[in-house]
Amino acid sequence: MAATHSEYRGYLRNPVEMEAGQHRFHPVQHSEPTYRPLLFGTLAVMGLLQVASSVAILLHLTGYLQEVDLSTAPHRPIEEVQTEPVLNALRDTRKKGRCKTPKESLPSAHLPIRAHQEYSKKGEPKAITIDWDEEHGYRQRMGYQKGKLLVMESGFYYIYAKTCFRYYKYIPEDSSQTGVPPVDVSNTQLIQYVYHESIKQNSKAAVLMKTGSTMRWNNTSYNMYCAQQGRGVRLDEGDTLFVNVSNAWMLDPEGEGTYFGAIKLGN
Repeated sequence: MAATHSEYRGYLRNPVEMEAGQHRFHPVQHSEPTYRPLLFGTLAVMGLLQVASSVAILLHLTGYLQEVDLSTAPHRPIEEVQTEPVLNALRDTRKKGRCKTPKESLPSAHLPIRAHQEYSKKGEPKAITIDWDEEHGYRQRMGYQKGKLLVMESGFYYIYAKTCFRYYKYIPEDSSQTGVPPVDVSNTQLIQYVYHESIKQNSKAAVLMKTGSTMRWNNTSYNMYCAQQGRGVRLDEGDTLFVNVSNAWMLDPEGEGTYFGAIKLGN
């Protein structure tokens, strides 16, 4: 009780100091909520900076963010700086998808057989060079002369050739030829050769491809056989290509079945 009485007496002696001490703690209670807006504002600013840095890294990785000269940037509109990479990308896409003009196209040729030409005599198996029809075919940056394709640009080419042979018993209207015996086609070799003349080897001809078959046909029925082949080969400017066939008198004169061509694939 003595301690309590002394405290009470002290309170009576210094009531002003006790009240002043109590008031000093009140501002602490009211100042605590003032830190919350500052804390939330700091967190919001940090979040925005994080988002902005992420977007900048993404744009840099995708190539849409380019280096900008700081000395000239203030004089250029913001829209121009932002949209210029996109416009450039669109322009590049249009240029890449642009169709090539005939002058830019690769060298190529496709020639059908020339009809109404004199081949070997009936029954003569000797191989001869086929003559092709320029008028009904096409050539692009390749030459042609007397059955030979001329290479005008060096590179790697794909060469192809197809020849069709046919035979059936022909009854002439001229009675003077009725006694001519038919040609024996019971054992006929039909061979196709594709030759390459290299300018580096003094235009010496070498067999590039060869195919064919020995046919056993019937004299009294319609017979037909086609040989086709193709391959890639490196050619030099000035080289020539041509096709030889055996028993050329049996060639089918229609261009849909017998043709010859080449196309450049690259350098």
